Amino acid sequence: MSKPSADSAAATLLATARRALATEREGLDQLLAALDGALGGELARAVNIIAAATGRVVVSGMGKSGHIGRKIAATLASTGTPALFVHPAEASHGDLGMITPQDVVIMLSNSGESAELRDMLAYSRRFSVPLIAVTGRAEGTLAREADVVLLMPAAAEACPIGLAPTTSTLMQLAIGDVLAIVLLKRRGFTAEDFSAFHPGGKLGAQLKLVSDIMQRGAALPLVQETTDMSEALVVMTAKSLGCVGVVDGRGKLTGIITDGDLRRHMTTGLLGQQASAVMTANPKTISGSDLAIEALDKLNRAKITAAFIVDDAGRPEGLIHIHDLLRLGVS
Repeated sequence: MSKPSADSAAATLLATARRALATEREGLDQLLAALDGALGGELARAVNIIAAATGRVVVSGMGKSGHIGRKIAATLASTGTPALFVHPAEASHGDLGMITPQDVVIMLSNSGESAELRDMLAYSRRFSVPLIAVTGRAEGTLAREADVVLLMPAAAEACPIGLAPTTSTLMQLAIGDVLAIVLLKRRGFTAEDFSAFHPGGKLGAQLKLVSDIMQRGAALPLVQETTDMSEALVVMTAKSLGCVGVVDGRGKLTGIITDGDLRRHMTTGLLGQQASAVMTANPKTISGSDLAIEALDKLNRAKITAAFIVDDAGRPEGLIHIHDLLRLGVS
């Protein structure tokens, strides 16, 4: 018997992959449709309970549901809803003390019958801790005991033997993301708030404010409108930012001189001209409250490498250079 060709094996592999993704997509479509029914009302109740809580959201689940629960807790915490994950087995050995009546418990179990959840479930009922169930069985113990039931549709698992949690855990993950996003929107959570929780890495760099990273003070290349270009060039070279800002007698930024301006005015009389005659008037500026990623976008769209930050009176208080942003890892 001949072995299947490499092309045939690859085609079989891709066919299996497509079937898996199509099955999971059908599950998400069913979840979306369910929001028009009972799930939508229960979701609104869950959001109201979480928003009114003075404590934290405690997420728990066993096995694959536990892995999803950890991600849900992390997403909630990073978007303004204090949350933590408590492993149900550890809860039975002392970690129940982490849960207070001011908290809200979100418990994930597709079957609603995971034995490891029973102690936490009983604890939440004994101390009247609001309990939100994310489950696939309306008749399960978890659904019967919960205050709010986020019932997942009976969608087929992507696993060809129907046993490995795939579509069911994807729907759990999706409903967790939905809770986080709705709560984020309800609280008016901003990009600046997000930045406070993400100070590290590339994301943290992108979310830094321009005012935190701009050149300022003695580092700013500035000259008066009446300054001779011979002196302006000295300042421009000394500051090594590829430009020099031009201010009027009141200190207001009126122009900028860049390498391009120098090339356009490259005549024998350049050094004897005043800065006002060479500058580009009314230069583009950037707000100090802009995020670093926004500043990079503005520089790229304007096709410039640097821009001044001015105060309410138009006086320069900083300068952001594209190299400052790239050094931080903003891209």
